Amino acid sequence: MLAACNPEGYWRRERWANTGGPASRTRKVRIASSLLGQEEGNIRCPRLIHLGLRFPDGVDPVAYTTALLNEQGHGHPEELRDRFAPPERPYVCRAAPPGSPRLDVTSASVEDTLGQALLLGLCTAHRYDPLRSVLWTQASLTRALELFDPTGFYA
Repeated sequence: MLAACNPEGYWRRERWANTGGPASRTRKVRIASSLLGQEEGNIRCPRLIHLGLRFPDGVDPVAYTTALLNEQGHGHPEELRDRFAPPERPYVCRAAPPGSPRLDVTSASVEDTLGQALLLGLCTAHRYDPLRSVLWTQASLTRALELFDPTGFYA
């Protein structure tokens, strides 16, 4: 049985989760929807941020971003925390759909590029963690991610 807490803080039954049969009659069901992106209702997980950088072919993303960082007078990506004040709460991440827009680093402002690079450096493929060290790798800087606030789900 699943339970949830109502706004007054009392626990109540929501729905039964038992399939009602022995293990020999279990089944597999492919999930074709997601709670991520839900902005209304009892379960909310709104999308807050879309991240993605596009680098020119043949350019090393780490070297390019580090050069921008150094041009701005910073020695380490951690110093960008003071400049941009990243969100203070953890978020859930998922890969952005194929074809999602990405910020073109050759035409974007240095501010926009470094701001997104900071957030990408604080993300893994599935989680944004503001307490994590800023890690710029080829994988982290070339991801396209959507960040969701799970507080409406876990409330």
